[in-house]
Amino acid sequence: MRRWETAVMILFAFVIGLTFILSCGNGGESNKSNEFSGNWTWVAGSDSANDIGYYGTLEVPEASNVPQAREQSLGWIGADNNLWLFGGFYWNAVSLFNDVWRFDGMYWTWMSGNNTPNNPGVYGPATSALPGARYNSVSWTDAEGHLWMLGGHGYDRSGTYGYLNDLWQFDGTYWTWISGSDTVDNPGVYRSTASSLPGGRSNSVSWAGTDGGLWLFGGYGYDGFATLGYLNDLWRFNGIYWTWMSGGDTVNNPGQYGTKGMPAGSNVPGARVDSISWVDSNGHLWLFGGYGYDGFATLGYLNDLWRFNGIYWTWMSGGDTVNNPGQYGTKGMPAGSNVPGARARSVSWVGNDGGLWLFGGFGYEGSSTSGFLNDLWRFDGVRWTWISGEDTVNKPGYYGTKGLPAGSNMPGARYYSTSWTTTDGDLWLFGGYGYPASGGVDNLNDLWRYKP
Repeated sequence: MRRWETAVMILFAFVIGLTFILSCGNGGESNKSNEFSGNWTWVAGSDSANDIGYYGTLEVPEASNVPQAREQSLGWIGADNNLWLFGGFYWNAVSLFNDVWRFDGMYWTWMSGNNTPNNPGVYGPATSALPGARYNSVSWTDAEGHLWMLGGHGYDRSGTYGYLNDLWQFDGTYWTWISGSDTVDNPGVYRSTASSLPGGRSNSVSWAGTDGGLWLFGGYGYDGFATLGYLNDLWRFNGIYWTWMSGGDTVNNPGQYGTKGMPAGSNVPGARVDSISWVDSNGHLWLFGGYGYDGFATLGYLNDLWRFNGIYWTWMSGGDTVNNPGQYGTKGMPAGSNVPGARARSVSWVGNDGGLWLFGGFGYEGSSTSGFLNDLWRFDGVRWTWISGEDTVNKPGYYGTKGLPAGSNMPGARYYSTSWTTTDGDLWLFGGYGYPASGGVDNLNDLWRYKP
């Protein structure tokens, strides 16, 4: 081969190689559509704990605005497809919030509520109504993007602290008190059609049914006999009346598991708190884990998976005993033997493909050690897949550069975070109680994005 031919071939190979490198990097056009794919991105907030936040001016977005570090808040997607956040708890100063925030993809905006903690509720008139400061409520979003919120642990009309059963609606501007009491610690009313009402409670789970109904399960609060404890009652709200659908009207009931995969009228999950829930494409309600009673009346962390078809409960996966370790398998590979360890206080999303996504919480990893978790899982309706994060506990976060996705980025282990799924299928995670970049454990206000 002539010397000039050799030089041309070397130059050609160099150009091809350079083109490939650029197309795979951040500057390459062919990779732009996947720049977040499979990676976590630290979007906003602090990479340290106990950030005091900044409110700015009501309804004015600013780059410096950010909610104070907190846990046990509510999150929902509004009609504007923005992230909305309500209330929560900052444990160092025993601060309960009733502030409303919106994140538009760039800035946080303080939209409603008080910028001071521990405020009582204002139950009327309509233009000034505002729920009292609280945490560990449950929520639903209706077809118009309105928030519906029930109960939690917080302050009633008179500033008395306890378990609430008030039902509120928020349309993006005004709050409306719909149902329930303006005082705390009320027992449930189970058997009166027109006046049935769940008792005061917190740490429940909820679903927005495909039939338009609002569904509520369990939590910690008051049963039909004014006894405080763990609940396993299932309720439905049709917009006017509450209906008791399943479970007990007393506290601390064990689970009735029956046969795995077989629906039965006698099946029912045990009383529990801090589970996760979602609705599948068939309108079935799903329930996973939490802290409560197993099939042998033992109290502990659960990893049982249940489905409710509107009539019967079915035990689908996981154990009927407490404190089971996780079976992780191979990262990224679904398997019938995979299952997250027993845990509570996790967060969940439903992806655009209908799959459930589960992150973190407090519970058991693969070697039966308990602690704070940062593992990310996906359930496709049949099998679990360990997607990312660690199979060990108490891992600090790795934040990387704000706004830049990277395979090494990972939220620290935590519980009681807030989660959203946007219409583009992105998963969002905010705050909670757990590990920042520097280790240690405390309240967080970091905002993360994950694109499946």
